[in-house]
Amino acid sequence: MNVLSCSINTLKGLYDISGVEVGQHFYWQIGGFQVHAQVLITSWVVIAILLGSATLVVRNPQTIPTDGQNFFEYVLEFIRDVSKTQIGEEYGSWVPFIGTMFLFILFRIAAPTNDINTTVALALLTSVAYFYAGLTKKGLGYFGKYIQPTPILLPINILEDFTKPLSLSFRLFGNILADELVVVVLVSLVPSIVPIPVMFLGLFTSGIQALIFATLAAAYIGESMEGHH
Repeated sequence: MNVLSCSINTLKGLYDISGVEVGQHFYWQIGGFQVHAQVLITSWVVIAILLGSATLVVRNPQTIPTDGQNFFEYVLEFIRDVSKTQIGEEYGSWVPFIGTMFLFILFRIAAPTNDINTTVALALLTSVAYFYAGLTKKGLGYFGKYIQPTPILLPINILEDFTKPLSLSFRLFGNILADELVVVVLVSLVPSIVPIPVMFLGLFTSGIQALIFATLAAAYIGESMEGHH
């Protein structure tokens, strides 16, 4: 009961945090729902750019690769290496999922990932993925991990699965938001040209956060399939 009440309180806390905003945002009212238009638009722009560029590059692969083809081949090899290292020999089917997470965070525009709802959604997708991986590999025997190495640890093991998406979402949200706030403060205090180096630093930050998120997602999936902690 204590674990259940703690989980309910955690979900209530997430709901309250989802209303936190920094800066001005605009919304669409669709039926009885309020949609965060800014995040929705920028997310779809990122998706469109990724799909469009990937389609243009891979629809006619060259024997001597173009710059674009070289870039996507490098990214694919990089994601494969990360997935294989964290998941193991059965990594192949998870490369598209890990790669999508990595590229979406890396190529953010106007930072859809600085909204807590977006980062929570990405983290929950990761949670669904590692539950699916564990259940697919082990069936209902997957839930046996909650009483390992002793049934006394059952509440802690259950709580661990709630803290994984929380840690993923808050880590990504906090780091990306901090970068955005630094740029906003500098723009308001100094001439526009001064914050440009910080904006380039933000691109580097996006790469680091994308790598961390993708690596942890792959590690959680590998852990659910192997059953180790």
